[in-house]
Amino acid sequence: MLGVVVLTLTVVPQLLAQAHSPLPQGVLLAASLAQSGVLLALAVWMGIALSAPLGLHAPVAAAAVSGSGVWEALKPQLLPGLLAGLASGAVLMAALHFAPPEILAASAKLRIPVAARLLYGGITEEILMRWGLMTLLAWLAWRLVQKRKGVPHAACFISAILLAAVLFAIGHLPAVAAMGFQLSPDILAYVLIGNTVPGVLFGFVYWRWGLECAFLAHAIAHLVAILSGVA
Repeated sequence: MLGVVVLTLTVVPQLLAQAHSPLPQGVLLAASLAQSGVLLALAVWMGIALSAPLGLHAPVAAAAVSGSGVWEALKPQLLPGLLAGLASGAVLMAALHFAPPEILAASAKLRIPVAARLLYGGITEEILMRWGLMTLLAWLAWRLVQKRKGVPHAACFISAILLAAVLFAIGHLPAVAAMGFQLSPDILAYVLIGNTVPGVLFGFVYWRWGLECAFLAHAIAHLVAILSGVA
């Protein structure tokens, strides 16, 4: 929720200023906080309720709650998280070369603090999209296709990873539209491809190593983008 608060107070006002809404900014910020809070709570609940039969987990959080070794739970996630983060950062850097000029110009004006990128992007988005949505999609595939028989097949996870990644990318389109852009084919391609590929990597490391691995990968991708001047 800290990521939601930081993003709402630092980035949402910039988008609202460009949208020229007739409603007071305070009302819109309160509505944004409430909506995001409800979605985040729902995602947390879905992950807790549905992850266990799938073998999905958040090892560090589980270790912290049980009082066992947090470092031992985190250590296996460090290398895959680092590699996935570097790969995702490379994708963002490569996508920059194909970005429409108007997107580049608007991105230069939009100020997104590092804290918002790391807290909201690195943690909040992963709770929403991986712990919540991807877990739900994998559970539905296991429940409806496999009829809850045996260990979930890899196809359940692969389909959930791909669909959650696409939805993750689509979820960026309202912000693009709020900035006043027409969703032309080149802008759609840039936003969808540039977010789907990292989303697949984040989903894969969540499946194989745990939720905190996805946190780490997403945060490192943002750091790579920041340090390289992409964002």
